Amino acid sequence: RLMATLAGVFVWDGQRIEEEELQRSAQEMKHMENISSLLQGSSPGEYQRLDPKLEREAVAAPGEQPWEMIMDKKHFKLWRRPIEGTHLYQYRVFGSYTDVTPRQFFNVQLDTEYRKKWDSLVIKLDVIERDLATGSEVIHWVTHFPYPMYSRDYVYVRRYSVDKENNLMVLVSRAVEHPSVPEDPEYVRVRTYESQMVIRPHKTFDENGFDYLLTYSDNPQTVFPRYCVSWMVSSGMPDFLEKLHTAALKAKKMEIEVRDYMSAKPLESGGSEGKATMAAAEHKSDGTRSPAQLEYA
Repeated sequence: RLMATLAGVFVWDGQRIEEEELQRSAQEMKHMENISSLLQGSSPGEYQRLDPKLEREAVAAPGEQPWEMIMDKKHFKLWRRPIEGTHLYQYRVFGSYTDVTPRQFFNVQLDTEYRKKWDSLVIKLDVIERDLATGSEVIHWVTHFPYPMYSRDYVYVRRYSVDKENNLMVLVSRAVEHPSVPEDPEYVRVRTYESQMVIRPHKTFDENGFDYLLTYSDNPQTVFPRYCVSWMVSSGMPDFLEKLHTAALKAKKMEIEVRDYMSAKPLESGGSEGKATMAAAEHKSDGTRSPAQLEYA
């Protein structure tokens, strides 16, 4: 793989998201659904409070490290747990929306062009390459971080699945390296990143109402203490989900053209040989200090 990278070729073997990863995410949703009767309140989309120890043990699958709840709202719960051998946490959100369809919510997450309009933090968001075998896509995402931190950039592979038989939608992403997107001194490259979103319609893909499970971890490479990073993520995740929800509502009300990823094949807009390439942008130096010259903030 090293020689291929040096030659400027991206090797999909070992990098594409396999069926097993999608199935694992689906199984985690099923586990959450099995315990949701414990969490369910008196009306749909509301959750009741349990004994914290009981809840920690219930949320974790057998043999897993327990989760610690850090946010308990009417329509979602947020947990975290330490990632062994690191100073980082993994986060998990389980919640529901009742005023938008699963198809709309799913499409808005996947549509990179629309996200450039509704997410003001996006600096760049491009599909770099697509895999003919699985429909996996490599994405380059550059995003603002809160002041005074440098902007971060992510190169990651994503794959989505719509399981009509089991009434489930899955989107899995994780960091990769790609020869056409070398590190840029203007940004801090995030090399550790994983995200799994699973959506379960309350009825059908085209009727309002669904539950979702988002599991997320990354290493933003900051010198801030662990509790600061935890605060940023635990406040940022609900903010992002609400922006995503609002964008789905806006697209619905205004009939904004959002690509339908359910009916379109993953490779449909991939260009020749199912591969989309992006020209590297030229950045002019403005005399400011780059992240490489400072400890990462």
